[in-house]
Amino acid sequence: MNENNNKLEEIKLSKSQEDQGEQKANVDIDPEKGIGISDKDHSSKESFHGRSRLQNEGGKDKFIEKFMVFMSILLVVIFFPFTLFFIFTVVRQFERVVTLRNGKVYKNRVFGPGLICYLPCVDTLKYIDLRIICYAVPPQEALTKDSLTVSVDAVVFYKVYDAVSAVINVADYRLSTHFLAATALRNALGTRKLAELLSDRPAVSFLVYQLMKQLTQEWGIRVVRVEIKDISLPLQLQKAMAAEAESSRLANAKIIVAKAEIESTKNLQQATALLMDNPYCMQLRYLQSLHMISGEKTNTIVFPFSVNLFRRLFK
Repeated sequence: MNENNNKLEEIKLSKSQEDQGEQKANVDIDPEKGIGISDKDHSSKESFHGRSRLQNEGGKDKFIEKFMVFMSILLVVIFFPFTLFFIFTVVRQFERVVTLRNGKVYKNRVFGPGLICYLPCVDTLKYIDLRIICYAVPPQEALTKDSLTVSVDAVVFYKVYDAVSAVINVADYRLSTHFLAATALRNALGTRKLAELLSDRPAVSFLVYQLMKQLTQEWGIRVVRVEIKDISLPLQLQKAMAAEAESSRLANAKIIVAKAEIESTKNLQQATALLMDNPYCMQLRYLQSLHMISGEKTNTIVFPFSVNLFRRLFK
């Protein structure tokens, strides 16, 4: 019994150790706080790790870099108070500043808004506008899925949400976003038929939005909205579509006229069957027709009587 109990305890201990090993494999250590982070938290820490990698790539400040910073501070002190006009700058409410000290991101963050201080000769300031930017995509000619040429223009609204990434990860975030918008619009047009483009514009706008969103996240850009402005068709294609629509309308009109004639014929047959039951009904209908004719501006009215009617009246 004791041996069996010992074996059961060993099995339980081995299982618990395996579970702890799996938990440790799914948990990393945050270098800043020293606490565990699960796989689900990696997405929220993605921007932090990206910035930390950028900072680690730069390495520690070299001696010459520290010496340049010291000389800059010394110049500021020597020429004080004249240097007060050169070491301060104003950052507006809708702007942020990324400071590059000796070519590296200083403190790995942005500065502003308000009055900020920088060192001349060693600091380079990059101003980033955080407001929503509207870009009108020029008309893009592309082939649709059914091999038809169309020209489509759109409007893209985007903004910068990470100024450090917008400065470091891309040379010109505005120009890159503009080129990406034109390319994404062309790619979206190639996956849709002409009828889908004309009838479901929001779906095309959403497709362009998804294509841009996946690529601009690394640049610190957030695409807010994409809207299709206009879809231009070639003149020959417009004429062909107009002729097709006109022919379909004429065909529908002929079908409606034929159905109306069938209904009128059926009604006339029913009326004839009712009038033939009584000869006087036919004569009354005839008189009603003459009364309707007399209401119009006519000069001559022909009023014929059948011989059978006279015979019946004088019998």
